Amino acid sequence: METQTKTEMKETKKRQAVNMTGAEAIIRSLIAEETETIFGYPGGAMIPTYDALYNFEKEVNHILVRHEQGAIHAAQGFARVTGKTGVAMVTSGPGATNTVTGLADAMLDSTPLVVITGQVGSSLLGTDAFQETDVVGITQPITKWNFQVKKAEDIPYAIAKAFFIARSGRPGPVLIDITKDAQTAQFDYLYKKIKSIRSYIPRPTIDKSSIESAVQLINLAKKPMILAGQGIILGNAEQELITFAEKTGIPVAWTLLGLSSIPSNHPLNIGMLGMHGNYGPNIKTNEADLIIAIGMRFDDRVTGDLNSYAIKAKVIHLEIDPAEINKNVHADVPVLGDVKDSLPLLTEKVNKNNHESWLEEFKACDRIEKTRIIEKEINPPTGGIKMGEVIHKVSTAFNDDAIMVTDVGQHQMMSSRYFKFKQSRSVVTSGGLGTMGFGLPAAIGAKLGNPERPVCLFVGDGGLQMTIQEMGTILQSKIPVKIVLLNNNYLGMVRQWQELFFESRYSSTNLINPDFQTIAKGYKIESNKVTNREDLQNAVEKMITHNGPYLLEVLVEKEGNVFPMVPAGASVSDIRLE
Repeated sequence: METQTKTEMKETKKRQAVNMTGAEAIIRSLIAEETETIFGYPGGAMIPTYDALYNFEKEVNHILVRHEQGAIHAAQGFARVTGKTGVAMVTSGPGATNTVTGLADAMLDSTPLVVITGQVGSSLLGTDAFQETDVVGITQPITKWNFQVKKAEDIPYAIAKAFFIARSGRPGPVLIDITKDAQTAQFDYLYKKIKSIRSYIPRPTIDKSSIESAVQLINLAKKPMILAGQGIILGNAEQELITFAEKTGIPVAWTLLGLSSIPSNHPLNIGMLGMHGNYGPNIKTNEADLIIAIGMRFDDRVTGDLNSYAIKAKVIHLEIDPAEINKNVHADVPVLGDVKDSLPLLTEKVNKNNHESWLEEFKACDRIEKTRIIEKEINPPTGGIKMGEVIHKVSTAFNDDAIMVTDVGQHQMMSSRYFKFKQSRSVVTSGGLGTMGFGLPAAIGAKLGNPERPVCLFVGDGGLQMTIQEMGTILQSKIPVKIVLLNNNYLGMVRQWQELFFESRYSSTNLINPDFQTIAKGYKIESNKVTNREDLQNAVEKMITHNGPYLLEVLVEKEGNVFPMVPAGASVSDIRLE
């Protein structure tokens, strides 16, 4: 067969192209990227695209939220449980600016999103037209890439590039701002997925010498620790982690976003790192002679005071993003690359080993924590209902196999400590940004992303009221999310800090709350309220067996605290048990 000339290739493409509006091209491009669910809210600058969407109701499920922040958090929840790219679509001006918090949240937590915003007509740009904002300028620091489309013919390439960038390498959010006239203009549409971009290297080539250096340190180590981050989950490398850990016998601690990367009951799982993590992995960090950090970024909530962090340890850092290497903690051996590729290379070369005496030191710490904290939290003899006992009962009732979604605050830390996991992608929480109001819409997205698994949201009375209107989304789209409201009539985490560090001066943290049952009833959501411990078990079982969404409000002790706790800026060795 003769090779086609460039002219012939252009003619072939022209014959394949179909004339359509930019608005239709947006929807067709999303479908070409296997988008099945869009979370959005229409408005003037996006009417042409929503009009085009009307013809694709069988191909795309559009979820009408009640606020644009709800759209982007729902898209985050969807992305986190599926591994796919979440999609949100909103209008210009306030519609676009209402996504800013979610974009910042997704950027810090490496969540793949494509957000499409409408924009005023290109002739009006820069005139302060009605609902015009420079959304590209506003979101540049909090997106992996953003771009403004002014011509219809640029839409297919922009969306293809957006999806490629959002999900490749270290994932993140991408925003495409599309003017109204680009949506209404006609052009010859042809879509082609993007597989590479010049100068963008999402998966660095692994340096084999770094593997050799890491192997030497691992084989010599007497007290090694693995720090398992979300990069393991994002890289679908959970089994690679388990295989590596089991061959080497190295204890595994997980970060907040690394939760569920290894089963809770795995014998090498030593618990959670961080400010409210478990006693053992925190205090033993400064006794370890080797830290193997995998897909984590040494956040300040994990390290505490950097000057006194891992003071005896060599550090091996497996990471896909070169910007994270040596950013906070010096890596003696950086291993750049996708952990799904680099971990098997290590596993192949390391010696089979066990560290039973070292692991026993963590078990001794567990016994201390269980006696002084855990038993008092999940089996309190008297007093008010505790958050930990509620979470423990709910997790057990779900057979430790539900998707846990949280808002932000004390309940978030308690949930991370007392909810248990059997499989990966079972945790949706706001880590880096700590966004109150995240939980309810994220739970909606998580349930739509994985309808076969139960989704349970733990939320505080403060966070719930930030996005409570998304109960309307649950009503309209019939989403069977289970909501456990842990109500202490306080902004609990701030109150805890005020108690411990500001002489119990509870400034602006006491909440006078509405009747949440009445609100739930207004949205046709079944609910129950528990004030007595003896009613808790039956209430949990009723929630779980109910066919549909459910709100279980539990009045918990007003001034309960989350322990252990590493005070902000302190060394991990200074962890407090009370």
